[in-house]
Amino acid sequence: MGNKLKLALSYDEVRVLVFALNELRNELIAENRYTDAVDDLLIKLMV
Repeated sequence: MGNKLKLALSYDEVRVLVFALNELRNELIAENRYTDAVDDLLIKLMV
């Protein structure tokens, strides 16, 4: 996994993406499924 991709996102785009990922995370938690991948993406967006 040596290839990395960078996206240029506006503040509003990041807000929408974080909201959508958080909704997905909540659904996964409700279904007792792993949230590791979503958690990793949320952390990367917050940095």
